[in-house]
Amino acid sequence: MNGQGGTAGGLGGGLLVAGTTSDAGKSVVTAGICRWLVRQGVKVAPFKAQNMSLNSFVTREGAEIGRAQAMQAAAARVEPTALMNPVLLKPGGDRSSQVVLLGKPVGELSARGYFGGPGGSSPGETPYAGGREQLLGTVTDCLAELRRTHDAVICEGAGSPAEINLRRTDIVNMGIARAARIPVVVVGDIDRGGVFASFFGTTALLSKEDQALVAGYLVNKFRGDVTLLEPGLDMLRQLTGRPTLGVLPYAHGLGIDEEDGLRVSLRGAVRESVVAPPHGADVLRVAVCAVPLMSNFTDVDALAAEPGVVVRFVDRPEELADADLVVLPGTRGTVRALAWLRERGLADAVARRAAEGRPVLGICGGYQMLGEHIDDEVESKAGAVEGLGLLPVRVRFAVEKTLARPVGEALGEPVEGYEIHHGVAEVTGGDEAFMTDGGGNALDGCRVGSVWGTHWHGSLESDAFRRAFLRRVAADAGRAFVPAPDTRFGALREEQLDRLGDLIEEHADTGALLRLIEKGVPEGLPFVPPGAP
Repeated sequence: MNGQGGTAGGLGGGLLVAGTTSDAGKSVVTAGICRWLVRQGVKVAPFKAQNMSLNSFVTREGAEIGRAQAMQAAAARVEPTALMNPVLLKPGGDRSSQVVLLGKPVGELSARGYFGGPGGSSPGETPYAGGREQLLGTVTDCLAELRRTHDAVICEGAGSPAEINLRRTDIVNMGIARAARIPVVVVGDIDRGGVFASFFGTTALLSKEDQALVAGYLVNKFRGDVTLLEPGLDMLRQLTGRPTLGVLPYAHGLGIDEEDGLRVSLRGAVRESVVAPPHGADVLRVAVCAVPLMSNFTDVDALAAEPGVVVRFVDRPEELADADLVVLPGTRGTVRALAWLRERGLADAVARRAAEGRPVLGICGGYQMLGEHIDDEVESKAGAVEGLGLLPVRVRFAVEKTLARPVGEALGEPVEGYEIHHGVAEVTGGDEAFMTDGGGNALDGCRVGSVWGTHWHGSLESDAFRRAFLRRVAADAGRAFVPAPDTRFGALREEQLDRLGDLIEEHADTGALLRLIEKGVPEGLPFVPPGAP
């Protein structure tokens, strides 16, 4: 590879990282390969044809993509673009998703409408142009453009490539691999058990043409003595004719951005890797309300990165009792989340906190819920809904989505973030704006007492602002908490990405991976019966 973008033939090398299941480790393996390659001087880019996630990010050109792809771009040390995630599906419930094409929302579809099931789309849906099968041309064009400008493109699949009910319209697994003629490595999570059966079964359920692209396997999250695994790996090679290209050990506390907001657990800690003691006499307890369709919950990772800050996700009012800060996070369903808060008794608990002068922070959808009134004919189509009434804000949902990368000042410190929302907030009062332009002019959000709200995701990653905000929270909560003076969230994220690169470099067959990326699909890979019909 020449390090200048592309190869002598005009297209850079490619590799698809597929998985035996969702959460097998595709995202982190893709990021790890990107970090390992860029450390070798290779100009590399990540790619995921279609992503389903409530955790998204805004690129500098104002395009919305999956946050996992933004993380992978950081691993590759390149600026994220819409080319890296041309199709993003943002679930609005169990049966429908907003379709984001090349960074812009283009419609709302049910799973039946998107996957081409009997009857097509449902009444009231706004279909995007072309339909799912026609998207293959779009995603292959994006991949080709990345390959023209990079030495290598590491693609991530979705779910499993052996979803035989969806293969006809697949554009993210074997569909894109076959269209671009790139080799496939399948990742399996051995911590779940059954990894050999998963590797064999995944391969055997693919058609002969698809199997011809599957070049090997990667075992993920292995604990123990790898020599005990080797007899099984040898038998797997005999059964499939394909090698295992690495056994990656279980790595604690990676703290890497998660992809799927629907399946987030109510975890007790966000980043296991932070073990430093608090700098002050007290810890600071943060309770994040785990609202339905929670989106961009990675906003609180920067809080959890601070020594002495304990972050947990909660869904009961009694869990707010000892919290020093309550966070209402973003959500893809503001009105639905608001109803959930009321049904659970959390709305009353938050209101009591506000009356007592105890800190509350609302981010994006959480900010909208804290307001007085919501008019939503777009997202929930519920019309006029009363908010929690804790901030002097009236919200109207617009058809056009706001996608921006704002910069400004808050609490006297520089701050930047990103905006992803349909709700337009009109601030009618309050003690002060939250985000300003540095000259006193309001940019976003507001504060009343100890209740704060902003549309800006990612603002807590600005180190100086985060420390200033935590000092205010500690003072209002009466805690002898002192933020660490040297926590740099960007540096911590870089360390985690380097750890991923180390896992690949130390535990994968990097020579074999390079050959696949440079030379493409090996010849003569055997067929494993029975294959797909």
